[in-house]
Amino acid sequence: MAEISEERVSIAGIETFLRRIEGQGTPTLFLHGNPTASWDWLPFMRALGAFGAPAVALDLPNFGRSQRLPTECFDASMHAYSEFITAAVEQLGLRRLNLVVHDWGAIALHAARRWPQRLERLVLINAVPLLAGYRWHWVARIWRRRWAGELFNAISSKRTMAFALRQARPGFAALPPEFVDAVWEGWDRGTAAAVLALYRSADPGALEAAGSHLDSLDCPALVLWGSRDPYLGPEVGRRYAARLPDAELLAIADAGHWPWLDRPELVERVATYLNAGR
Repeated sequence: MAEISEERVSIAGIETFLRRIEGQGTPTLFLHGNPTASWDWLPFMRALGAFGAPAVALDLPNFGRSQRLPTECFDASMHAYSEFITAAVEQLGLRRLNLVVHDWGAIALHAARRWPQRLERLVLINAVPLLAGYRWHWVARIWRRRWAGELFNAISSKRTMAFALRQARPGFAALPPEFVDAVWEGWDRGTAAAVLALYRSADPGALEAAGSHLDSLDCPALVLWGSRDPYLGPEVGRRYAARLPDAELLAIADAGHWPWLDRPELVERVATYLNAGR
């Protein structure tokens, strides 16, 4: 199996950290959400590597090991991230690709309105709803409020973050220590500010508009959903599956926001699904 390499490249003028594994066939692009980074996808990349398939995972701007930017250079809105993803697809030469997204990685679905013909397979995992009528969860509502979001971030510590993240799992179970360590290591002032800007750009109408073209994404799609996600409930997964023309819904009853942490066998399930399209 090929090794996963680490690189820094310039994408749209932004210093971007990425992980890559070489192979044959259609490459898979993995896009993380908040508050993680490309390390989130390492188990999936290893599983694809066992098939000899290529993959790349990015740290989005202001996350992980990618560049932190002032708002006058990159406003960290959902549309700014969509434009960045389109630039990444072009600069990485992804003429055909599989796409796997989690949480805010879903903004790639908005970017894909410009290149739906490039998509071969799509996997959505507990993704932010680019759908009508969604009401943000309680943490997002704090981030979306002026001053409240700044105060919430200012008083955050590794201990409080670890405690807050427990709600993402069934039974309020602790996340693996290495997961919490990785999140906290990447959580700095630049990331915290970007999170506020991102959520504040995402009014309900903006989410709906960003997903207005979902019906045009007619490649095979797997909507994999941890049904005990307190942020994005199972109805969001069902609605995504209904909007995408060729979607299969795989609802996991005993899994939360990061369902593969609760059900590790899902990593192989996703890799097998992606490999079937090669």
